[in-house]
Amino acid sequence: MTQSTEIDGAAVDELQASFRGAVVRPVDAGYDEHRKVWNGSIDRRPALIARCTGVADVRAAIRFARTQDLRVAVRGGGHSFPGLSVCDDGMLIDLGPMKGIRVDPEARTARVQAGVLLGELDRETQEFGLAVPSGVVTHTGVAGLTLGGGIGWVMRKHGLTIDQLLSVDVVTADGELVKASENENADLFWGVRGGGGNFGIVTDFEFRLVSLGPYVMAGPVFWPMEDAPEVLRFYRDWIADCPDELMTIAVQRRAPALPIVPPELVGKLVLGVTACYAGPVEEGEQVLRPLKEFGSPVLDFCRPKPFLEHQSTFDPSFPHGWHYYVRSCDVAALSDEVIDIVAEHGSHITSPVTSIALWQMGGAVGRIDDEATAFNGRQAGFTFNINGNSKTADGFAAERQWARDYWSALAPHHTSVYVNFLMEEGEERVRHAYGAAKYDRLKSLKRMYDPTNFFSLNQNIRPD
Repeated sequence: MTQSTEIDGAAVDELQASFRGAVVRPVDAGYDEHRKVWNGSIDRRPALIARCTGVADVRAAIRFARTQDLRVAVRGGGHSFPGLSVCDDGMLIDLGPMKGIRVDPEARTARVQAGVLLGELDRETQEFGLAVPSGVVTHTGVAGLTLGGGIGWVMRKHGLTIDQLLSVDVVTADGELVKASENENADLFWGVRGGGGNFGIVTDFEFRLVSLGPYVMAGPVFWPMEDAPEVLRFYRDWIADCPDELMTIAVQRRAPALPIVPPELVGKLVLGVTACYAGPVEEGEQVLRPLKEFGSPVLDFCRPKPFLEHQSTFDPSFPHGWHYYVRSCDVAALSDEVIDIVAEHGSHITSPVTSIALWQMGGAVGRIDDEATAFNGRQAGFTFNINGNSKTADGFAAERQWARDYWSALAPHHTSVYVNFLMEEGEERVRHAYGAAKYDRLKSLKRMYDPTNFFSLNQNIRPD
């Protein structure tokens, strides 16, 4: 494809005339705001931004991009770690204005448009004591999270986000609107449940809702980083036979400068275990008591709280505009060797905003047939999310190197990898994320639905 920032002005005017949303050019007010994504290290300048309000706008934007031979990026929440939701020179199809949410509490379903963020969806579903299993940062987009699989606080009880997905509406590369479910275009439905944005633009999602909250027993408990070997060995044994209702994420970082953190602890290296019990609060209090009583915690924020409050726990650690870099891998178990690596590399964190999150997997996630969806890694024991972050470009290179070194040290223990936690790491890493058999099946789907690789700005599955 040829790339140019010079697009025929009359063609843009014609597009705007048929468009209900806004067509934003580099000279227009708001352009710099609309091209921003969550990761502040990404600075790209599309030639045109099409802010869609519905399916008609999405179809019009695709037709325009094809006619003008433009590369296309698609943005829902803009939370892609490598910034794949914005491009230089081409067209950004921005789904952000598509905020429709319709909850049916009797049928226990929700229809959700592609611009909705997790916190917005939670707000509507929790009104009825219901939820869609989703992620852990409220300004993450529902669309990108779901299309990659969707790991989060209640997955061990209720499965991945895709495990509660009933249907999707997809605009394909040729501008056709198709519905996919278990009973209609089942091959495409299999592919979008983990295969990302490779097959088209998903404009609408229909979810099954689960009962949750409004209160849960949840929150983090922290210990000094030097206690990491003992804490992690206890943690490994404690969760070995835990109920599905319990989900935990172990965290390494420097204690943040938040009002709830005592000033004398700010900046100190700490290891935390953040928990969420997706069941009765009284049960959660019993299950979590051993964690809260182990060793000598320096902070304990694990208590009964509204699920909506718990969902925003990590928000202050991942605001828009900071510089983010991630390396990720799955491991089968927290062996002594893995624990030693975690303890060693955690002790070298320097940035106040660098962290790792070690996700406990298993439960309902692992009991679903691995072949049922494109998502790979259902049998993983734990998922590492190693974040080398900085508030600005200053010091970012050193944080990226720390993350790479940590990841490399874990290499003998790597199994699979969660596709939503990949940077731009090349075709072989994408293949690794799916496994050879699923990757080949996804390539066949790509040839069927997007043979020219029109949707290439993603964790790309090439049709050739």
